[in-house]
Amino acid sequence: MTIHPRIGHGFDLHRLEPGLPLILAGAALDHDRGCVAHSDGDVVYHAVTDAILGALGEDDIGQLFPDDDDANRNADSSRFVAEAVLKMRGHGYEIGNLDVTIILERPKLSPHKADFRQNLSVLLGCGAERVSVKGKTHEAVDALGENRAIACHVVVMLVPDPQA
Repeated sequence: MTIHPRIGHGFDLHRLEPGLPLILAGAALDHDRGCVAHSDGDVVYHAVTDAILGALGEDDIGQLFPDDDDANRNADSSRFVAEAVLKMRGHGYEIGNLDVTIILERPKLSPHKADFRQNLSVLLGCGAERVSVKGKTHEAVDALGENRAIACHVVVMLVPDPQA
């Protein structure tokens, strides 16, 4: 059976509140607010998980890791990505490339982008050259622009794994 490249899109959004940690792509950022979430609220890892699962035609992150399951309370979101990667490999795919866009007013993401790329490439088992991370603001428009929320879009291309 021939398998062909597949594309997936992931999206996540969380409200930001004072006194909570802000974790993005596995990195804790110094900020006065963080994500309200059942898990650690890592919008990057959540969107990456959904992008991979979507490309595979699998259930989404909310179905695999429901927020009413105490096993997911305060969970490290890298666990969600790791499960998606296992499914990806089980289907005979690897990462062709991953494109991440984080929408956040503050803090500035530029100083952290190399860490984000490194964390993602290690977790996904691919070279950092296959991972792109961009930071965008919402220009003071709506909850994102007022620093009351954070969002992330991810597009992934899965390609057949030549070792599968």
